[in-house]
Parts: sequence; structure tokens; C-alpha cells
Amino acid sequence: MCGIVGIVSTEPVNQQIYDSLLLLQHRGQDSSGIATADGPVFHMVRSRGQVREGFRTRDMRSLIGNMGLGHVRYTTKGAAEREEEAQPFYVNAPYGIVLVHNGNLTNTRELSRELFSIDRRHVNSTSDTEMLLNVLATELQSQITGLELDPDQVFAAVEAVHQRVEGSYAVISMIAGYGLLAFRDPFGIRPLILGRRLTDAGKEEWIVASESLVLENGDYEIVRDVEPGEAIFIALDGTMVSRQCATNPRLVPCSFEYVYLARPDSVMNGISVYEARLRMGNRLADTVATHMPLGDIDVVMPIPDSSRPAAMQVAQKLGIEYREGFYKNRYVGRTFIMPGQAERKRSVRQKLNAMGTEFKGKNILIVDDSIVRGTTSQQIVQMARDAGANKVTFTSAAPPVRYPHVYGINMPSRQELIAHGRKIPEIAAELGADHMIFQEVADLQAAITEGTSITELDLSCFTGEYVTGTVTPEYLDWVERTQLS
Repeated sequence: MCGIVGIVSTEPVNQQIYDSLLLLQHRGQDSSGIATADGPVFHMVRSRGQVREGFRTRDMRSLIGNMGLGHVRYTTKGAAEREEEAQPFYVNAPYGIVLVHNGNLTNTRELSRELFSIDRRHVNSTSDTEMLLNVLATELQSQITGLELDPDQVFAAVEAVHQRVEGSYAVISMIAGYGLLAFRDPFGIRPLILGRRLTDAGKEEWIVASESLVLENGDYEIVRDVEPGEAIFIALDGTMVSRQCATNPRLVPCSFEYVYLARPDSVMNGISVYEARLRMGNRLADTVATHMPLGDIDVVMPIPDSSRPAAMQVAQKLGIEYREGFYKNRYVGRTFIMPGQAERKRSVRQKLNAMGTEFKGKNILIVDDSIVRGTTSQQIVQMARDAGANKVTFTSAAPPVRYPHVYGINMPSRQELIAHGRKIPEIAAELGADHMIFQEVADLQAAITEGTSITELDLSCFTGEYVTGTVTPEYLDWVERTQLS
């Protein structure tokens, strides 16, 4: 999971890109980067840490040009502590290409061999984004027949990328002197949204970004989602053309975007994240009512912030008082996307504090959006008990996460997942909770897709069924070995 944005404007884009990355900060905190194009010349600044930490006035002044892209990084491939792993990545041929990527490639072993032995390209990091950039550069080079580049050649190169690359990828790149290219994997696993606005002179300006809130904040009209397998090319003069570049595209978006990753005020694939979370709460309430006597619950409490919509609906539907018992320190980042387990553990107590007056002598039903490693959940249960709670029932608006997520979320090891190989009562015991209730998989899918034409979701971390069809047990073992080494 990362956040990406690209803009083609009639005026300097450095501030627009910076502001967009601030809005996408929840999608990654490890590093950030901005690249702009001033005619055929690229300017780039990359830095570890969050956006506000990484850019100074001198950096912004150096980012010249009316076209640009940006990235906030949440590490899934490569090392979080290495600044050279930060995006964007650059290659100088053909023409010069800068690229950012949200997602995770699942055939990096094969690509690494091909890039060395066939393409004769050098990759200077462990990042799959640099691999993806070099594959695109190779395929674009093979399409060029003269000095000039046209959209047909660009789209043919993207078609070849789809044939070589597996996994999830939403991509934005700039080709020096020509324009901005954006494309999405054939399953549309990771989000990418297109927007447009008109200047006072009637000229078109364009934006592509991970979430719709970026477009709305910049006063862009939301045109549509980039389709699975589709490529969009925007020339320097604002001319936009698009083409379907995949053979058999089908939309199978990641369910975890709606559970946790995206901001609630975003709309992706035509689905309001906030409304999806409300529906998750409605369905979770039905499951709670089935599994335990409601008289045993005094109050419903959310873990702020992403579980709040679901918790409100659970309380309303069950007719139980809703209370805010945990105070959140907003100056600590999201613990799930912290780069290391030790750092996640250390930050939980800094992030949340339980208010004793809301807990003392009460039977508490806690609603969280999901439970992955259980690190945060264990400490939250203990905090509730320390604050005087009588009984603690822990509920999750998502099903148990039992399998690795290989499409861009840092859940690579089965042994790290608290639900892997455990029954629900065993999970409750691990957390120290009196009761444990999870959302059903079918209910999660129905809550997200209700009222839409979408029939499939990537639910692989809940079901172990991987939509790309090439994720084998041997591959999962390899991922775990490389993650632990």
C-alpha cells in the first residue's frame, strides 16, 4: 500500500503534488518523493519519513515544471530504512522515464533473471518498482521506430508490460518531453482515479491519484476510475487518450482498502468507503446478536479512527449505548503501517489512552476494523481491563486474517498473523478477551459491493484464494523466507 499522484497542469505543480501527498499520508509514512518535468528536464526530491519532514523550501523551489508526480511509501518490497529505495525511480532511456507504483509484483524472481539475462538492465535496489520501471523502459524501447514517440507505441509497451508482470500495480510515470502515463493492473486490485478541471482560459488540466479525496481537495472533477488493464496518456498540452491494454481484464479490487487502508471520505471503484464501513457495522451487529446475549453488553466502543463508522452502526442496530472510551494521540502514525513489529508495539501505548470513567465496572464491546498481528488488540484489551472493565468482548468488522496478503499490504508471514492456524476461541485467549466475534467473509463482500455492479473482491488474506492465480504455496514459502532473512 502506497499513495501516488500525477498532475499535468498549465502552471507549476510542485505545491499541488505536495498538498496531494499530505492528503495521502495515511497510505504510507516510510518515505516520500516528488518529481517534476520542466520540458525534457526532470527534477526530483526523495526523503525518508513523512511529507512534512522531507521537503524544505529549497526543495520545493527546485521542483520546477507544469507536470509532476509524487509518492508516499509504505514498505512491502525493499528495506524501509534505505533512502535509495524511496520512489520515484528514474531511468535515462528511452527518452528518460520517472515512475511511481502502488502495489506488489508477485513474479519478481522471474523478472530479476529476465532483466539481467535478456533485457541487459541493471537494477540497483531490491524494490519491485525499479523492476517494473525497467520492464516498461525495455518494452517502450522495443516499440520505437523513429525519433518521435506516439501514444500507440506507449500503449503497445503497456500491453507487453501486462504480459510480463504479475501481481498488483497502479502506476504513474512521466516520459521526458512527451507526457504522463498512468495504468492499472488487469484486475484493478489497487485503486487509481482520473480527474479533470478547466482553467479560466478553457484549457484542460488532469490528475490521477490513489483516492478521490485528492481530486476533490484540488477542485478537480472526478472523471472516472482508471479501468483494470487500461492505460491513460496525457500529453504536455493536456490532450488525453486512453486504451484498454489487457487481454482479459476484470475488476477485482482489494477489500482491505475499504476495511482499513483508504480514508472514509474517498470513493473508489464507485464505492463510498464510509458507506461501506457503515454496512460492515450493520452486518457485524447481526453476527453479534447471533453469538451472544445482548444483555451482557453495556456499551459499544470503537478503536479510533477507521472502525468508528462500523461501531456506530453496531450500537445503533443493537440498541446499545455508544461511547468513546479511547483517546487517540493524533501525532502518532498508524501502527499497522509502522515498518517494524517492535516499533508497532512501542507506539500503541503512545497512540491510545483509555479513559477510566468509561470502563469501570462495565461490560465493553470493542469494535476494531480488523485484527492482523494482534499486537495492538492485545494491548487494547489489557488497557480496557486496567481501566476497570468488567468483561471485554472484542469484535472485528473484517473476517480473521489467516493468510498472507501479497498484493501490496505488509502481511507476508503466516506466523505473524494471530488468526493463522487458530480457532476463534483460541484467538480470544491470545488477546485476553472474554469473547471474540469476527465478520463473516460473505457479509464483508456484500457490505462492500452492495448497490454496485462489482461481483468480485480480492479477499485473499481472509480466504487464501489469490485472484492472479499464480500465487503458489512454494511462492508463499519463499516470501516468508526472504522476509525473515
